[in-house]
Amino acid sequence: MVTPRKGDYDGVPGSVEALRIANAWDPAKDEAAGEQCKGYGAVGVMRQPGRLRISWQDDNTLKMELTAGTQNRVFHFGKAEPPSGEPTWQGYSTAQWEYAITGRGEPRKGDLKVITTHLKPGYSRKNGVPYSANAHLTEYYQRMSAPNGDQWLTVISELRDPQYLSETWVVSEHFKKVADNAGWAPEACSAR
Repeated sequence: MVTPRKGDYDGVPGSVEALRIANAWDPAKDEAAGEQCKGYGAVGVMRQPGRLRISWQDDNTLKMELTAGTQNRVFHFGKAEPPSGEPTWQGYSTAQWEYAITGRGEPRKGDLKVITTHLKPGYSRKNGVPYSANAHLTEYYQRMSAPNGDQWLTVISELRDPQYLSETWVVSEHFKKVADNAGWAPEACSAR
């Protein structure tokens, strides 16, 4: 995967202002300002090529490490603490399990719902398509098994941003589970 070319905004319901900003995107300016991670915030990092690793940080906190931009996301379960301090690229994420109704004797199934706010403004696409500090990201994580036994994680993301989107933007990403960490190679953020 490569960074979409400047002007490639297919499928993004961007406002006139968002497209104006995206058309002025200059990765050299982001690098000079030390903001090469603008495309690696919670809104865009899941669409970057790379691997992820999920583990429990503690009983109420799920941690997701990503090779893309060496980013880490943290999902908080239970009563949400209001975020304090400056917004960050990964924002503040609250999580809850949403269980499906299953038949008698079947294992309990469910998906993970994550809501992220308190985001530092960045790019929803690495090519300069912006999201604002008022962006609201809702994600649904679904684990599936393929007929051949492969395990897949599908992430459906809904981005709401009244400043830069004319409607809710929905995208999905897919990750295949691998047997070991042999390919684990974190890479620093890149504006290009």
